[in-house]
Amino acid sequence: MTSNEILVITSFPPRKCGIATYSQDLIHNIEDKYQYGFKVRVCALLKKDDQLDYPGTVKYRLKTWIRKDYTRLAEAINLDKKIRVIYLQHEFGLYGGEMGAYLIDLLKKLRIPVITTFHTILSNPSEERRAIVQQIAKLSARVILMTRLSAKILKSEYQIEEDKIEIIPHGTHLIKPHKLVSRQDVPFPDKTILATFGLISEGKSIETALEALPRIVNLFPSVLYLIIGKTHPGVLEHEGEKYRDFLHEKVEQLKIEKHVLFVNKYLSLPILLEYLERTDIYLFTSKDPQQAVSGTLAYAMSAGCPVISTPIPHSLELLNGAGLNFDFQNSEQLADAAILMLSNPKMMEEMRMNALHNIRPTAWQNSAIAHLELAKSILKTKKFKPEYRLPPIATEHIKRMTTDFGMIQFSKIAEPDASSGYTLDDNARALIALTKNFELTGNFDDLHLINTYLEFILFCQQEDGSFLNYVSINHQFYAKNRNENLEDANGRAIWALGEFLSLRHLISLHLQKEVEAAFQEAIPVISTLQSPRAIAFCIKGLYYHYQWKKKPETLEIITRLADNLISKYRGVSNRNWKWYEPYLTYANAVIPEAMLLAGKCTNSKLFKETAKNTFDFLLATTHINGQFSVISNIGRHHEGQEKTPFGEQPIEIAYTVLALDTFYAEYGKPNHLAQLKTAFNWFLGANHLHQIIYNPCTGGCYDGLEEHHVNLNQGAESTLSYLLARLTIEKYE
Repeated sequence: MTSNEILVITSFPPRKCGIATYSQDLIHNIEDKYQYGFKVRVCALLKKDDQLDYPGTVKYRLKTWIRKDYTRLAEAINLDKKIRVIYLQHEFGLYGGEMGAYLIDLLKKLRIPVITTFHTILSNPSEERRAIVQQIAKLSARVILMTRLSAKILKSEYQIEEDKIEIIPHGTHLIKPHKLVSRQDVPFPDKTILATFGLISEGKSIETALEALPRIVNLFPSVLYLIIGKTHPGVLEHEGEKYRDFLHEKVEQLKIEKHVLFVNKYLSLPILLEYLERTDIYLFTSKDPQQAVSGTLAYAMSAGCPVISTPIPHSLELLNGAGLNFDFQNSEQLADAAILMLSNPKMMEEMRMNALHNIRPTAWQNSAIAHLELAKSILKTKKFKPEYRLPPIATEHIKRMTTDFGMIQFSKIAEPDASSGYTLDDNARALIALTKNFELTGNFDDLHLINTYLEFILFCQQEDGSFLNYVSINHQFYAKNRNENLEDANGRAIWALGEFLSLRHLISLHLQKEVEAAFQEAIPVISTLQSPRAIAFCIKGLYYHYQWKKKPETLEIITRLADNLISKYRGVSNRNWKWYEPYLTYANAVIPEAMLLAGKCTNSKLFKETAKNTFDFLLATTHINGQFSVISNIGRHHEGQEKTPFGEQPIEIAYTVLALDTFYAEYGKPNHLAQLKTAFNWFLGANHLHQIIYNPCTGGCYDGLEEHHVNLNQGAESTLSYLLARLTIEKYE
């Protein structure tokens, strides 16, 4: 079978330029994000006397200075039956002819859809430049811009229709959080680091920062300014190291040699990101007001750097509390901004957090999704249907969130927020998830975590067998335990203990007898529960316990609880509303799943039919147009009401995945398996924002999907919910 291919026409490594790096990152993330159905290939843009050794992914080459080669390339691509769509990277200077006019020959000949990315769109264009851009846009199926301002210029000054334009921001790298014991563990431990990086050229106007430095170091003598990067190859070819020599002379004239360090290297990405993570303030000093975007600016923000920048469109759109702007080549304003920021550590920390929040939607994974979604919308064929690649199962963030006492409740981005304390809810979920992970992987590290979560649950149990939920970081019970309804927390604890005990053939811990005793002591609590979710949690725990010990009294309790749910269902359901309450709220899917489990172990046709009818109703409400949109955490969803299309939480998706797994195991319906995979893909980008909810770099899961943004905090509930869903889908791969 002929496989589909995407062709990217671009400059490409080992050539050293911004667009080559951009394309390499984009391609890597498309390949990393998707599997099956297509491959990405490259047409490398060559220069005269090119002696570069290109990798195997380069399928075609274009001699950009030879006009006939554009026609030759078009004919070769048209004959290639594998290529379905072309991404073309455009920058003036990349292509031959006056203002790159040779490119028009290629576009006119191609019979395959072309998506063109304009890396620069100049305002106030000449007639010749406007005509070239208009022709490129006309011959492209769609054009991509990286900023809203660039899109506005393209519409107003180049008269390109709006429906032809797509905005996909410059991608950025997700970065793993680092635990540093002290400032002594980092490079330059006694220094305050300012940094600039990228291929060095006069356009960067680094002298502006150097001229600001004397005022800055007068107040902050520990400041060290790192100028990272080799001279741009094009500059080196035409004028050698003239600009770098000028900068060295400027440093000597200003007598700031002790405060400036040149790192004359082209750094690999991991090392570059380490430098950026060590940077206290990133300086972006470009003197070109026409520069639309900056990859260096985006990468700095992805590392959490507060930024001082000239007002190019990219910085005006992105900073928004993550830094300060100053006028082009105005060293006094730059010095004022740096002094203000360095004088206010609280402001710096707020800017760091804002940088991470502002930049995270532009993660390369989201850029890859946006590019593939655009291709799918243009091709409109079932033959091009990329599938998400499953991320490896990971528990790093769970370990990061877990102390010797239990799992911390909340996080700030990916850093545990110890002040939030612990909850029984989260540690019960953690016990279920890590027990399942151990069942699948046999990972020895899981045993210590499992033991920690078990001990926490036992710590929360009271003399009457019930459980308290909220515990401070100092291991004290919060007063709010007395004022809140803890039914659901108690139900989750019973579920967790029951599922753990059902796997005792895999896990034989010294706590086993104590856990069984705790489970039995909690049984009387079950009869007091009224919440349908708490009842469902208990049914699950009792069902798993019954798989281990076939005790008639366990079956009696399950029957009594399921009868309670039947009574609730009969009390409010009608032809159009097949549910257990007059509204849908949270943890919905667990109720029909529990009913099905009750039906399985009691052989009750009534329980099974009710489970099936209510689950079908829930799926009809949340699975719309081939995509899941679960019940919002903003209020309740009543009959006849329009469902709130945002405020979605990972736990709702996880419960849906678990329920679909249970129903598929019982009935074997292919539709349930297909829906299970669709539900899980919500974490990977199949949601209304087409953004990742699971962070493959930290191993954490974002806390929620809102109308226009993702909540980037990666707390215990969301991360454990993802792991439960990920472990469930593993059996089908």
